Amino acid sequence: MMKRPFSSVRHWVFDLDNTLYSPGVRLFDQIERRMTDFVMRVTGSDHPEADRLRKTWWHLHGTTLAGLMAEHSIDPEQYLIDVHDISFDALTPDPHLADLIAALPGRRIVYTNGSAPYAAQVLRARGLEAAFDAIYGVEHAGYRPKPDPAAFETVFALDGTDPRSAAMFEDDPRNLAAPFAMGMRTVHVAPERGAGDHIQHHAPDLGAFLRGIDHG
Repeated sequence: MMKRPFSSVRHWVFDLDNTLYSPGVRLFDQIERRMTDFVMRVTGSDHPEADRLRKTWWHLHGTTLAGLMAEHSIDPEQYLIDVHDISFDALTPDPHLADLIAALPGRRIVYTNGSAPYAAQVLRARGLEAAFDAIYGVEHAGYRPKPDPAAFETVFALDGTDPRSAAMFEDDPRNLAAPFAMGMRTVHVAPERGAGDHIQHHAPDLGAFLRGIDHG
């Protein structure tokens, strides 16, 4: 059942965090702590209130950054540098996954709500950098985050991605709604499948899923 939908895919779009590495690595925990610290400095809030604001803005705006920009007019570049200043020691190379991605026919890109320089560091730590043709961060979408449809449209226009022959791999179910509406194949990469008709495929293990498709 997985084979037919991917035979015409020639644009492969991958999210980064908790998609190209296991969520069990807990890498994003470091970023969340730095986000909360940043919110504390900007708002003068104590830690519990800053953590609440971070989560609220993520739900309302798509990212903490978008909330900070909307409500406090912060400099997004400095924010992205600050929150991504973390250790990558928990990540390990995955040459098998690199081979599977490199074997996908057509163009292969990473599109993340993080920054492109941060994504490049993650890919290097995972040994995946050579498997991709390009990296796009939130800065390439004018700091508009997924799941905003305009963010996808901007990045796909920059890269020349044709949604009608594209697939999106993503751990956050809400970030698959716009790609589905644009005509892309959608794959939820997570231990448990998310709800919604916009999720067409579920990949508890990305490598196993890629091994199981016939991409023509």
